[in-house]
Amino acid sequence: MSRYQDWLNQAENDLLWAKHSFNGNFYSQTCFIAQQASEKTLKAYCFTKGYDIVRTHSLFQIIKNLGENGSLEKHARELDLYYISARYPDALPSGAPFEIITEEQAARALDSAREIFSIIQKRLVGYEENS
Repeated sequence: MSRYQDWLNQAENDLLWAKHSFNGNFYSQTCFIAQQASEKTLKAYCFTKGYDIVRTHSLFQIIKNLGENGSLEKHARELDLYYISARYPDALPSGAPFEIITEEQAARALDSAREIFSIIQKRLVGYEENS
């Protein structure tokens, strides 16, 4: 049995966490958790498409494996930038991520994550009844 709904529920909760991080001025953390929420959203979608496991953290790779492009690809490319750089100081030439990542970047990351979630959530309406 697919656990896609568990993944989607966790993604939605992570989006709430990202919003709270943004409101608290934790911009690098917002970027990372936005990426994570999107990863969980896309993995939930993969499971409804018959994937039994997805072994990548790259949103872009997930999108490509699904044969997607357009808006999903655009947002995936944006968010993939934050998987490492928003967490680790050695991912940047100097400074800690929280010192480098801006409010504008965090706002875009949060918007991208929300858009990915919205697109996938709409696609999954009625999934249980049709499967």
